Amino acid sequence: MTTPIDQFGEFLQRDRTWHPPAFTQGYKTSILRSPQKSLISIQNDLSDITGPLFSRDELGPLDNDLIMNYAKSGLPIGERILVHGYLRDENGRPVPNALIEVWQANASGRYRHKNDKYIAPIDPNFGGCGRVMTDENGYYFYRTIKPGPYPWRNGINDWRPAHIHYSIFGTGFAQRLITQMYFEGDPLIPGCPIVRSIPSEEAVRGLIAQMDRGAFVALDSMAYRFDITIRGSRATLFENYIQGAK
Repeated sequence: MTTPIDQFGEFLQRDRTWHPPAFTQGYKTSILRSPQKSLISIQNDLSDITGPLFSRDELGPLDNDLIMNYAKSGLPIGERILVHGYLRDENGRPVPNALIEVWQANASGRYRHKNDKYIAPIDPNFGGCGRVMTDENGYYFYRTIKPGPYPWRNGINDWRPAHIHYSIFGTGFAQRLITQMYFEGDPLIPGCPIVRSIPSEEAVRGLIAQMDRGAFVALDSMAYRFDITIRGSRATLFENYIQGAK
């Protein structure tokens, strides 16, 4: 007899050599955020592999349009961009109906948050957050204002590169991923202590969105392509699928 766990299949173990270590000396905040004891490997339970589930009915018509979803007295200031890409698992399979939430600073590098004391102005027409669901092919897109860099107190004169935060819910909670997207050509990326905590240069490149001229909107917005990979299922794969055959 198969148990519910056997029926759905666990997700692959997270590759700890690919992700940054919990504690990195140059990233000061990681001191309090990192665990003090060794991690324990446990089996995925049913709640890890079957949810949460989201419906498109829960999203508003402007949830994926950060240019318009907070506008009140006019349009937000800054460079208008479109961000798009595909959400796939480690086995290359598209992840449909996944919820992707994003949040960011405005064009001057300031968040709409009471604890952000940066001297840059708050844009009255920009909220800085949105969400979108992937389609049946794992594709997603949203419009926004390109965020600005900002100083932070990690070091004497440290600055964060322009970035957008992502929170991703796949088909199971064990696939949950929180990450950041950076922009091609930003000179602040190599010196960022958070980026430098990532042990693989290939992994760093995977966090940098590439300019996509083919997706530009004429006289409106530039575009960036950002594909995302989350944990895959241990379910048996057909050999021809692994080889990419149709």
